[in-house]
Amino acid sequence: MTVMKPVRRPEWLQKKISPASHAEMDRMLGDLRLHTVCREANCPNISECYRSGRATFMILGEACTRRCSFCNVAKKEPLTPDCGEPARVAEAVLRLALCHVVVTSPTRDDLADGGAGAFALTARAIRNASPQTAIELLVPDFKGDRESIAAVVAAGPEIIGHNLETVPRLYHIRSGADYRRSLNVLRIVHEIDPDMRTKSGIMLGLGENREEVLALLEDLLDTGCRYLSIGQYLAPSRNHYPVMNFVLPEVFDAYRQKALSLGFEHVESGPYVRSSYHAERYGK
Repeated sequence: MTVMKPVRRPEWLQKKISPASHAEMDRMLGDLRLHTVCREANCPNISECYRSGRATFMILGEACTRRCSFCNVAKKEPLTPDCGEPARVAEAVLRLALCHVVVTSPTRDDLADGGAGAFALTARAIRNASPQTAIELLVPDFKGDRESIAAVVAAGPEIIGHNLETVPRLYHIRSGADYRRSLNVLRIVHEIDPDMRTKSGIMLGLGENREEVLALLEDLLDTGCRYLSIGQYLAPSRNHYPVMNFVLPEVFDAYRQKALSLGFEHVESGPYVRSSYHAERYGK
């Protein structure tokens, strides 16, 4: 991939990360030996969320078996799943008194079930420890395996999310992924449990056009998905896929209004929106 000279961010994308301001969260995560996608994916919202006592937990280690060119999660040999991790995630939920928790993972194609069992165990551990907490599981595609998806549904989360990330034409940035298979993950969830709320997320600024985005929205609605996040892609480093353009805030607003008019029930859309950003707002 050609390395491009980085483009200066516009004034609406100048949020600062202040590690010193969230030392308490860092200590707790270290004590419990937990990973967060906030840290591993180099999320620009990390200081805001950590300071307010929110984090998106990343189970099944910090290494991904795929090599998506937009993502900062480590690409290396993954470790054996930690059987004590579900209980430690539940303990963190208790300590933070979370009303809504998002749990995700790297893609684990090395595991027979893709990690579905670990998601189910974690959801049940949280439910037992903190029954009042709404649970959102943001899952990989499990290679489209229906049994794995069914195991996650059976764990009884309030929301199951799976991100499309971008339009079909740009799926070369999602190494090992398939657009139709990702749509089918959401469709299978609804076939198993028609009442389960599903959610997806996309990034703008990768070179997509409006017609492609609108077609994607229709595809998502066809699966039964009614919750959506839309955010600006920000390259984690010069070695990642480059930002093709910075989308104006008013364009994000227009996409939100369009998605709602098409039939989505809740849409978060803005330059700094990520799939788990203000996740507690969905479904209320």
